[in-house]
Amino acid sequence: MLLSDQDILAYLEDGKIKISPAPDLETQLGSCSIDFRLGNIFRIFEHSKYSHIDLRSSFDINELMRKVEIPDSEAFTIQPGDFVLAATRETLELDDDIMGRLEGRSSLARIGIIVHSTAGLFDPGWIGTATLELGNLGRMPVKLYPGDRICAFTFQKLSSSAQTPYRNKVGNKYAGQIEPEASRFTRDLPTLA
Repeated sequence: MLLSDQDILAYLEDGKIKISPAPDLETQLGSCSIDFRLGNIFRIFEHSKYSHIDLRSSFDINELMRKVEIPDSEAFTIQPGDFVLAATRETLELDDDIMGRLEGRSSLARIGIIVHSTAGLFDPGWIGTATLELGNLGRMPVKLYPGDRICAFTFQKLSSSAQTPYRNKVGNKYAGQIEPEASRFTRDLPTLA
C-alpha cells in the first residue's frame, strides 16, 4: 500500500519515518510523496585520468572520483552526458516495516536531468542520506543549486516487519552514509585464493 500525504504525516508523527532536518511540509509534501533537497557534495568521475573501470579487479573507486563541495549560494553545472553522484540534504530513517522509493521530479526530467539510474529502492531499516545518480540526458548544461528540491520519496507499508532490516544486515554497504558514496561493488566479489 502506497502511503498518502495523510499517512506520511502520521508516520512522521509516530517516528516510523524520520527525516532530518525536518522538511518544510508546505513546500515539500505532495499527495503521496515528500520532496528531498540537493546537498552540497558531489563526486565526479576522473574519466580523463582513467580509461575504464574493471568490476572484477580490486580497486578503490574513490581513486577514480573527485569530491567537490559547492556552497549554498553557488551552482553545480552538470554538462550534457555527464554522470555524477550527489546526496540529499535530508537524512532518512525508515522503520522495519516501511520501504521507500526514490523518484525523479518531472520538472527536472523535462529538461533532461535524471536523479537515479536504477537504485531507487530503500529497504526497511534504512538510515542515511540518499545517494543520487545524477545524469544530464539533455543537450544543454544545467545549473543545480544545493537546497533545491531534487527528488521525491514515496513510501510503502510491508505486510510485516523485515526479519533483517537493512541497518542490521551483515555486510550492508551503505547504511549510515552522510555523503554521496561511490559504488562498493567490489565487496560483492568472491575472494580469489
